[in-house]
Order: sequence, then structure tokens, then C-alpha cells
Amino acid sequence: MRQIFAKSMTTFFRFIADTFFAKRYGHRAVVLETVAGVPGMVAGMLLHFTSLRKMKTGYGATIRELLAEAENERMHLMFFIEIAQPNFFERMLVVVAQVSFGIFYLILYLIDYKTAHKMIAYFEEEAVQSYTEYLALVESGATENVAAPKLAIDYYEMKPEARLADLIHYVRADEQHHSEVNHRFAEGRDF
Repeated sequence: MRQIFAKSMTTFFRFIADTFFAKRYGHRAVVLETVAGVPGMVAGMLLHFTSLRKMKTGYGATIRELLAEAENERMHLMFFIEIAQPNFFERMLVVVAQVSFGIFYLILYLIDYKTAHKMIAYFEEEAVQSYTEYLALVESGATENVAAPKLAIDYYEMKPEARLADLIHYVRADEQHHSEVNHRFAEGRDF
């Protein structure tokens, strides 16, 4: 049941992203990375409160990993804001998406954290697929391979002449890692 719910929610949110952004991957990344920053922060915060309430110290590494995931997703957002230059409507969509998804994820996490992590693991797999498609467009020349933002170059310690394709490789690797971590959390390890 957990897996069915997680996959169905992933399919639903993928449909929403496809409907609004289709092949506009830079703009899609802005909205998706905004939402992607929510789970790690919500889970980290709730686990922090659990640690305080139970007066147990054993949650520290997991809390740090979840908060690091949220921070990493926030940085992805900052990179793609520089590339896509979202318009007013997209910025408002970001606010609506973040608030509505934040509430949804908080409630889901309180009901069943394993399902919440399983869903995010699937979301991250979808992100890997989306970034693979984006990379193919850039490498084929259908999307301009612009210079990577300085913020991304500094964050990943890339060469100064790094391009969008280089950035996508790094971001896609991050998303793959987040998927693996959330699959692990969905299995109940580290809790």
C-alpha cells in the first residue's frame, strides 16, 4: 500500500509538472527545486522535535543529513533561477506550490514517515529522469549550453568555464543520491 500511494502521488505531481512546463526544463527546475527543498526541512524539523521530546541524542546524523538535503535542493533552485529568470507568474506558482506541498508533506510525514520518504525517493528518481532529458536537449543543441552560474561553479568547485551541461551532471548526481537516501529512510533505517 505504501509503495502504491507513493508511486501514485509521484505520477500525479509529474503530470502537474508536465502540464505546466512540458519541455521548458529550466523553468520546470525552478518550481520543482522549490518543492524539493521542503521534504528534508520538514523531516529534519520533525525528527529534531522527536529528539527533544524523547530526550535522545541518536538522531543527530539523520537530522543533519535531512537538513543538508534541503540546503542542497535550495542551492539547485538558486542555480536555475539565474538560468531561467522566472517571470511573475512562475514566482507566484513557486509560492503556491511550496505552501501547498509543505502542508501536504507535513501531514503525510506525521501519518507515515516511511511512505513520505518512499514518495520523495520516487520524486528524486523522476528528477533524475527530467535532468537526463534536459541534458539531452542541451547536448543536442536544442537548448543553449549557457555558462554555468558563478554560484554553481563555486558550490561544486567546477572549472570557471563550466557550462549548463556540466551543472546538470552535478545536479542529477545529487538527485540520485537523494533518492538512495530516501529509499533507505523509507525502509526505517537510521530512525
